Formats: sequence, C-alpha cells, structure tokens
Amino acid sequence: MVVDELTLRAEEATRCAEEAGLGLERRYESFLEQERTESVSRQRFRTLVDRIRQTGAPYGVHTIVYRPSGELLLVRHDAVDLWVLPGGGIDPGESFLETARRELAEEAGVDACYDGLAMITRIELETNGYRTWGVLPVFAARAETTTPDISDPDDEISAAKWFDTLPEDTRDRAELRTWRAQRFE
Repeated sequence: MVVDELTLRAEEATRCAEEAGLGLERRYESFLEQERTESVSRQRFRTLVDRIRQTGAPYGVHTIVYRPSGELLLVRHDAVDLWVLPGGGIDPGESFLETARRELAEEAGVDACYDGLAMITRIELETNGYRTWGVLPVFAARAETTTPDISDPDDEISAAKWFDTLPEDTRDRAELRTWRAQRFE
C-alpha cells in the first residue's frame, strides 16, 4: 500500500477529530449523537481535512436557538439556498462555545442563554478511497431577545426567522425535529 500526503493528512485529521470529540464528551452531558456520511470531491475533501486538522470540525459550530414555546430560529443561507442553524467556522484561538456565540451574534443578532451541547454529529467524509471524519458540535440556547438583527460579515445570510413548523428546505431537518421532540414533548 502506498501512503501519500493526503492519506497522512487524513489520518492526522482523524486524530484531531477524536481529540475534539472526546473533549466535548468530557465537558458536556446528555446530548444527542448523530452520524452521517458524505461523499465529496477530492478538492472539497482536501479543504475539509485541513479544517479538521485545525479544529476537529469540518463545518464549524452551530446553535439551536429556541423559545420556550418550542419555536426554533433559522437563518437563510444564500450559498446553499436552505434554512440552517446559525453557525460557522472557528477562528484561531476560539473554543467551540465562543464560536457558537460569535456566529449567532453575526448571523441572527439575538441574545441567548446557552444551555450546553445539544448534539454532536460525527461526519464521515470520503473521496476516491480516502476517508476521515470530523465533529459538528451544535449547542442549545434559549432566546433572551427575539427580534433578529443580521450583521453577517460574510454576507451569506439574507433572513432570520422563527419557525414552529420547520420548512421543507431546512438543512438537517430530521435531526432538529428529533432534538425538539426530546426537548419539548
């Protein structure tokens, strides 16, 4: 078996993901665990491997913002043309929770009281015989202000709205419905 540079980088990414996942498991209790597999292009795989090597997380950190009534706050992400949870990439030196707070402020502009970790999704990534994985931490936060005010510096978010019934074009809709059912029913 020939070991190339991408194989080595993917193995390093796996070690970083394991460390990140174990750190979250030690710090937080009672969260939903999910898994999914994504086949991506080789170029996208390289990008995600680099992110995982830096933070353990290929897609950053997100927040489920809720009202006591069970409504969830979603933002419209123009690049993917979906309703999504507020969240995004981790800046150097930031913790997962610090990232969640910053991204919520930028993308939705509501104040929220964080409860802890809502879920971790283990994302298996593959392309042409290469494999690695990373974690996607999602925190839960109860809204303290409810009027969104978008100040997204990336200009990717065009709307922020509260939903009782999640739109069909909501990313990770099934996982959000599962979390909400456990939380509010």
